[in-house]
Amino acid sequence: MSTEQTTNDPQLISADEAARLIGAGALLIDVRSDKGRASTGSVPAAVVVDRENVAQDFGPDSPARLTGVTGTDQQIVVFCGSVNGSRPVAEKLRLLGYARAVHVDGGFPALRDAGVPASGPTVEIDEPAQPAAV
Repeated sequence: MSTEQTTNDPQLISADEAARLIGAGALLIDVRSDKGRASTGSVPAAVVVDRENVAQDFGPDSPARLTGVTGTDQQIVVFCGSVNGSRPVAEKLRLLGYARAVHVDGGFPALRDAGVPASGPTVEIDEPAQPAAV
């Protein structure tokens, strides 16, 4: 099996590299669920995209294309809670012609740690009950 990256295989980049690209004007895409954003926090600069709507939101001829999408030559940085969520979206973007779509190793936590401005969480996570002391 070859280790070469195929045309549609998106590049996995570090959070530090993602922060640099975002600072240079890349479109930042958050594909986490509402619950995921509420429980861990959000990136105000990110565009929230439903993984099921990538073709409509980014299709070059789609009447529902997102307003922040300027063309298939645009640098796009996709993140989720992990690469398992961001990779399929970045792959879909590559298939739609966005050759500069990449995704972030470590997802949201890594972006936050790399200094990308974040807020939240907006809901408290229920802590597991502690056993009573005997």
